[in-house]
Amino acid sequence: MTPRYRHVSVHVPATTANLGSGFDTMGLALDFHDELSFTAHDDPADHGVDVSIEGEGADTLPRDETHLVVSSFRKAGRTLGRGRVGRSLHARNRIPQARGMGSSAEAIVAGITAAMAMVQGADPDRQAIFDMAATIEGHPDNVAPAVFGGLTTSWRLDLPEGQGSMTIPGSEPLSRGFHVARYAVDPAITVSVFVPDFELSTERAREALPDAVPYADAVFNLSRAALLPAALNPGRAGAGDDPNALLFAATQDRLHQPYRRGLMPESWGLIETLRSRGFAAAVSGAGPCVLVLHYGRAQDVIDHEAREQLASGRWRVLHLPIDHRGVAIDVT
Repeated sequence: MTPRYRHVSVHVPATTANLGSGFDTMGLALDFHDELSFTAHDDPADHGVDVSIEGEGADTLPRDETHLVVSSFRKAGRTLGRGRVGRSLHARNRIPQARGMGSSAEAIVAGITAAMAMVQGADPDRQAIFDMAATIEGHPDNVAPAVFGGLTTSWRLDLPEGQGSMTIPGSEPLSRGFHVARYAVDPAITVSVFVPDFELSTERAREALPDAVPYADAVFNLSRAALLPAALNPGRAGAGDDPNALLFAATQDRLHQPYRRGLMPESWGLIETLRSRGFAAAVSGAGPCVLVLHYGRAQDVIDHEAREQLASGRWRVLHLPIDHRGVAIDVT
């Protein structure tokens, strides 16, 4: 890939997926970022990579072509039809690894965005970034908010709309592939994420899920997931109920969390404690982080309810705003 720009800086937000009921579809971007700087090598014949890491993963992440940011950068370069380019990567990581805050989606989005920005500048095609990142990740729920910010619903369409049925006159059929819808979030919504000192791989979390669920549980989750956009923006949605009661109901789940509770008993215990006090707590992504959504400021009360976990030294809490812009790019 022959770069048009030699230096690219990318800021990618942490994300939380599922939000209780929205399994594999809903995601929310958090104002808590990894910062990555890419610099193309001066020698065009030098196709190597130099990786330096500070912060999260500094002692565990690879520093070669197997680094997920690097491999994603390479895949994007091949898709753009460009040759290999050598470059240096410096990562300042804040997002915890393997905790359910979208670290893998962040890495994929960062690599693809940097490759595209080196060719297209500071405003690359976000839909193209999303398409490629979701394909690499295999599911779009964390990728979508990382790219676009805010609250997102994402899905994959295997067949073009209208195929096998009558096309609606005057309509444009949806294309095959990944799609996303973005929703506004009330600025009064606050997010707390409890981060433990232990990890849980997404693969293990997925292995715990059954092949089929009861019909009643599917209907239950459908009603709660449909409520999520309104619960996260109750004023504009015209919802008449208490906003925190809406959030509590919208984060109820019967599809994935009950089957994973045995993999993270400490997380489940914290969720039960917080929900018994009326807080909208859920597993963040595949866990083991615990997410709390609240309308209005309640950080002190939330910390007090989780005082036992925080006092153990095994948990820390992040009280975070919502990120509304998604991946941010600077080029020189």
